[in-house]
Amino acid sequence: MAEITALILTFLKAIGKYRWHAVVITWVVALAGWAVVFKLPNQYEASARVYVDTQSILKPLLSNMTTVPNLDQQVLFMRRTLISRPNVERVLRMVDLDVKARDTKEQDKMVDDMISRIKMAGTERDDIYTISYTAPNAKQGRDVVQAFLTIFVEGSFGGKKQDSEKAVQFIDDQIKSYEEKLANAENTLKEFKIKHVGMLPREGADFGSRMITANEALSQARLELAEAEQARNAIRRKISGGSSTPGKGPDVPFTDPALEERIATVTKTLDTLRTQFTEQHPDIVANRRLLEQLQARKADEAKNRKPSADPGASYSPMLQQLTVSLSEAEARVASLQARVAEYGARVAQLRVQSAQAPEIEAQLAQLNRDYEVNRENYQKLVERRESAKLSGDLSSATDMLTFRVIEPPTAPPVPSGPNRLQLFSLVFVAALAAGLAGAFLMSQLRPTFLSQSTLREVTGIPILGSISMNWTAEQTVRRKRRLVALAVSVLVLFGTYGAGVAAILIRPNM
Repeated sequence: MAEITALILTFLKAIGKYRWHAVVITWVVALAGWAVVFKLPNQYEASARVYVDTQSILKPLLSNMTTVPNLDQQVLFMRRTLISRPNVERVLRMVDLDVKARDTKEQDKMVDDMISRIKMAGTERDDIYTISYTAPNAKQGRDVVQAFLTIFVEGSFGGKKQDSEKAVQFIDDQIKSYEEKLANAENTLKEFKIKHVGMLPREGADFGSRMITANEALSQARLELAEAEQARNAIRRKISGGSSTPGKGPDVPFTDPALEERIATVTKTLDTLRTQFTEQHPDIVANRRLLEQLQARKADEAKNRKPSADPGASYSPMLQQLTVSLSEAEARVASLQARVAEYGARVAQLRVQSAQAPEIEAQLAQLNRDYEVNRENYQKLVERRESAKLSGDLSSATDMLTFRVIEPPTAPPVPSGPNRLQLFSLVFVAALAAGLAGAFLMSQLRPTFLSQSTLREVTGIPILGSISMNWTAEQTVRRKRRLVALAVSVLVLFGTYGAGVAAILIRPNM
């Protein structure tokens, strides 16, 4: 503690030796600083507060119909890009400050100065943002804040609308491209089907399924033919077994009215079918064979005479009924024979085509797959285009992002800066510190021993005693005058500081 006290006393003695230097330095620094403070231009801070409403009722209503823009992210992007160089240059043109720039370098300096003066504050939680600008005059500050506010509001509409239009244009180009692809795929598929019309699968069945179906149909037709032949043979045996014994009656021509009627029916049916189908049709072939068989049978019966003791034996009802059944059975056999032949031809044709059919089916599947891919992509692009149009209209709607100016920018009546009282006091404190520092620096540049202990410590020589200064009366008066002058200069310095403070308080808009 004693060492600290001694050090403080030594410091005070050193400053006291160069007290006039300290006073002069203090006066010079204070006067220069105060002059600068009083000459500083006034600064007017204009500001505006705006509320951004991002909670729109359209968001939940249209969320499943189109892409709803992220309004919070959009506002955050607008806030971060508001104080950008292009926007600041636009503001300079809007408030006619760019005409003051004589060259590009000076304009860049004005842009940098405006960027340093403009401030935007706010939180995404409250959605209230404040735009403030410090200008040398009130009107300029208001105009600059209004320009930035306009850019901030306009920035929410133009960008998203332009992006949506570009997206729609891109999708339209892709749709035209896919329309051409789809038309080419349709033409290729049509030509392929025309070229291989008889070998294409029907109703989703492939070649293997068609082959199995044809074989099953052929087997079924053969089974039915065998059954029909057995039934016909049974009727023939019945007729042969119930005929009259030769020699018991006169030979009479065997005429069957049912056979005649059957021939007429088959002829009429054949004429009707010929008006509808060609000669190669299975029904026409079957009926033609049946007609030939009936006519041959009629001719055979006309050549043969059946002996009978009873002339009316040929007209037995049972015989007539069996004859009719036999005709029907033979007609069915002929029809089934035609069916078996047709199914056999189909099976043979499918066997011939068995080498080419799988390849044709694979090519058809590939063409159908390509067509479906192009069609699905085309439909998706059309849906996306409508969604993009709706999204663009949604982004440009004022109801999605509403701006409410809480405090419009106004020209402030009083300057907001500089804080001359604070600067005036800081200059005074800096002047006092500069005076003390100057005096201490002088004591270090021109050091002297101010006490016996300091001299003893430095030289290491024992000090026997010291001689005090004996001032004369004239020197004493002179010393008192210098002390009074020093006190007066210090008091005047403090008084000047007080007067300056009072002047600033009375007239803050100096």
